[in-house]
Amino acid sequence: MKKIIHLSDLHVGHKECGDRFRLIIDSISKNCRPSSDYIVVITGDIADNAFHREYHEEAAAGIKMLEETGYRVLVIPGNHDYGTGIMAKRKFAGLFKEKFFGNRKISYPKVDIIDDFAFIGLDSTAGELNWNDRFFSEGELGKAQLKRLKRILRKPEVASRRKAVYLHHHPFDFKLAMQLKDSEELKLIIENQADLLLFGHYHRDKETATRTYHGTWGIPRCYNAGSSTHKNGETGFQWIIDAGNDDPSADFDARFI
Repeated sequence: MKKIIHLSDLHVGHKECGDRFRLIIDSISKNCRPSSDYIVVITGDIADNAFHREYHEEAAAGIKMLEETGYRVLVIPGNHDYGTGIMAKRKFAGLFKEKFFGNRKISYPKVDIIDDFAFIGLDSTAGELNWNDRFFSEGELGKAQLKRLKRILRKPEVASRRKAVYLHHHPFDFKLAMQLKDSEELKLIIENQADLLLFGHYHRDKETATRTYHGTWGIPRCYNAGSSTHKNGETGFQWIIDAGNDDPSADFDARFI
């Protein structure tokens, strides 16, 4: 692995977002070769509405196309993958695992060891599935997941590697009704512990603002991909991150579409 392609908030099923995702897949396949040099990380809101099963089917078919071409693809759910975006249902958490991992028993944090990197995927909607807090677009990891994360970071196979943490909700830079509720708890665990932090959820960040996140919480590289398919014309990026280079200036927006 040499480079990481970071996508987010594909919102397949919403207007032309499915077509745009296919354009991104085609562009990756043509321009990012050999495929074994790349890891594709998608930080949630893969489908626009979990109540429409066909949206997840379409998104999963696109991811399968990338995998069949040789790309390793890592995904994590967003609030739209568990419902409408402002209302979630617990049953969709299991359906997401079944569709994208082929195994409902997968737990978060999800750890994938790839070369000298430990990729740690967090479910930032996990704590928002109780009957009394299913509304708005807030995120919450929950105490159980945070406890597991702390334990995972101490494991020798993780501690000895560079660490890429990825989740859907923006972990800092709060906006009303969209924040990660347990951001401070997450900070206490991963501050100065990760090399890369990837997220999405907000669709309106400018590139200059995105780059100012570097160094937050002592993490050298922090990237928000916005909506990579530019849902409703909103801001989004398709980052290519040079995993073999510690200088963020080596990373760039590929502009696949």
